[in-house]
Amino acid sequence: MFHKTISLVFLFGLFSANAQQNDSITKIDSTSNRLKFNYKQLIIPSVLIGYGVIGIGNDQLLSFNSQIKKEVTEDIDEKITIDDFSQYAPAASVYALNAFGVKGKNNMRDRSVIFVTSYVIMASTVLGLKSIVHEERPDGSSNNSFPSGHTATAFAGAEFLWQEYKDKSIWYGIAGYAVATGTGLFRIYNNRHWLTDVAAGAGIGILSTKIAYWMNPYITKKLFKSSTENKSTSMIMPFYNGQQYGLGFVKVF
Repeated sequence: MFHKTISLVFLFGLFSANAQQNDSITKIDSTSNRLKFNYKQLIIPSVLIGYGVIGIGNDQLLSFNSQIKKEVTEDIDEKITIDDFSQYAPAASVYALNAFGVKGKNNMRDRSVIFVTSYVIMASTVLGLKSIVHEERPDGSSNNSFPSGHTATAFAGAEFLWQEYKDKSIWYGIAGYAVATGTGLFRIYNNRHWLTDVAAGAGIGILSTKIAYWMNPYITKKLFKSSTENKSTSMIMPFYNGQQYGLGFVKVF
C-alpha cells in the first residue's frame, strides 16, 4: 500500500509540473513579465486542498490514511529527516541558479518580494489551519498535523522555481516538483503526517506562490513607488520549520 502511494504521489508531482507548463506558459505578459490570472491555474491546488479538507471527516479517506500509517509503522524502522532540509531546496535553487549566472524571469528585487509574499501567505494559512483543526499526528506527538507545513514550504518553492525558470527549461520546474514531492513522501515515511495533510500542504504551497505572482505588480508599486532599479531595499522574512518560528533579514541590492 505504501509503495503504491509513493508511485501515485510521485506521478502527481510530474503531472503537476507538466500541467503548469501547458496551463500558465501562455499567460505571461511579455511586456511586464507578470503572471496573469486564469481560473484554470486554480484547478490543481484546489483539488489537492479539497482532498485534504474532505479527508478530515471522510471515513474512506481516513481509512486510507490509517492503512498507510500501518504500512509505515510495520515496514519502516529507521527515520530519515532529509525533509527538514529538502523543503527549502526548490526556493534556494532559484537564488543559487542566479548566483551561477542562470537568470530567471524576474530581477532580484521582484523575485524576493514574490518569495516573501508567497511565504507569508503560505505560513499564515498553514498556522491558521493547524490552530483550528487540531488533528493528531500519526505518531501521536502533537495535535497540529493538518496541513503539512514542510510540504507547503516545498511546493511553494517548487512553484517559485517553475515560474522563474520554465521559459529556460521545463526540467528546472520538474526537478523542483520532484524534490517537493519527495519532501511530502518523507513526511509520511517518517510517520509525521497523513496523506491528506501532505495533499493539502502541497495545494496551499502552490496556490500561495501563484497568488504572490498575481499580487506582485501591486505590491511592488506600493513598496517601490519612488525607488529605482539600482537602489537597495530591505525586507523582514518570516520562517516556520514545523516546530520553530523566526524572522530573517533580507537586503536586496
